[in-house]
Amino acid sequence: MRYSAEHKQETRERILRSASRHFRQRGGEGVGIADLMSKLKLTHGGFYKHFDSKEELLAEAIAKAFEDVEQRFAETVNKAKPGTELKTLIENYLSVEHCANPAEGCPMAALASEIGRLPPKARTQIDQAIKRRVKRVSRLMPGATEKEREKKTMALLSGLIGTISVARALGDWEARKTVLEASKDFYIKTFCT
Repeated sequence: MRYSAEHKQETRERILRSASRHFRQRGGEGVGIADLMSKLKLTHGGFYKHFDSKEELLAEAIAKAFEDVEQRFAETVNKAKPGTELKTLIENYLSVEHCANPAEGCPMAALASEIGRLPPKARTQIDQAIKRRVKRVSRLMPGATEKEREKKTMALLSGLIGTISVARALGDWEARKTVLEASKDFYIKTFCT
């Protein structure tokens, strides 16, 4: 049976959305194509009508993950009271909800420990996404020059990602909350006052 171009595009988007969540939840090596396609009620062979390889899917799924997260964070920041945008971004990023849900959260925090081992296409997507994120967040950062704001933003983003990674590694929810709250307080005092 032949499917329309629109149906093919919708199916491709379903695969990308699902892969994006799976990669963030399980890591790059933790997702098998057959398992992914089965969960979507699609055939393993059908995968190759949409992607040339798992590496291509990984790169596009990571790009999709960054796109989705950036959109959510932009919506959150846009709803913030003027002057509280950076504080709101920090609070949202270091929330218990974000920490508890790697499949829907920031791909950097979800994949931080394995990024260095990802294929070049995936790393290129991550590099580009991080540069875009630094540009966006640096607009909210205090500082005399763009370069100063970008340096501060890189430090902040590294700290936020690290905080989520450490908090997720802790089995005790109270310890997680302590790490999140202490870091939230630190970053707000350091960058927002």
